[in-house]
Amino acid sequence: MLQSTPPDSPSLFDLVPLVPDFSLELAARQAGHWPVAGTDEAGRGPLAGPVVAAAVILDPERIPQGLNDSKQLTLKQREQMFEEILATAHVAIAASGPRHIDEKNILRASLDAMRRAIAGLAVAPALVLADGRDVPPGLSCPGKAIIKGDARSVSIAAASIIAKVTRDRMMTRAGLVYPAYGFDAHAGYGTARHRTAIDTSGPCPLHRMSFRPLRKD
Repeated sequence: MLQSTPPDSPSLFDLVPLVPDFSLELAARQAGHWPVAGTDEAGRGPLAGPVVAAAVILDPERIPQGLNDSKQLTLKQREQMFEEILATAHVAIAASGPRHIDEKNILRASLDAMRRAIAGLAVAPALVLADGRDVPPGLSCPGKAIIKGDARSVSIAAASIIAKVTRDRMMTRAGLVYPAYGFDAHAGYGTARHRTAIDTSGPCPLHRMSFRPLRKD
């Protein structure tokens, strides 16, 4: 299994655009690494629910206009981008649930979800661009960690949108199963309403018991 990364090159990875573009992917292609997948996750911080990862290989001829870090888009924009990405790109999604997070810790669970999303792509990538400081272990191709990658690479930005919309939809459904916690409103983050519900009703199976204030030392 390959764990190496291509040699760093200013033309390949060190230019930081103001908004994400396709320059990292095109430079990788010119260096012989094609296709390129971007991967990102959503849901590291919440007290409840899974962490969801997505992997995306964009079609250079059909890149949706307006791709950006999911946090920079409105709900309506994310939903529109979600549909456009699914219609034009290779996409795979994976998740690590609360018990996995509690057993492995959130970083390992996130990276494992990213690895499984990449492995689920219908087309095998020759290079993976991963948002953050870490390359998911166990890849079958080289990977490169890109700090603030969702603001630099449209492939990573697309993955951030897929992961965010998917997780939000999951938590909306969770709100129907566990209405006391208001998951549809806060997606499991530690809002005052959520913490009050935990104090009143106790945790449910979706809560991450290794996270404070749920963790009891």
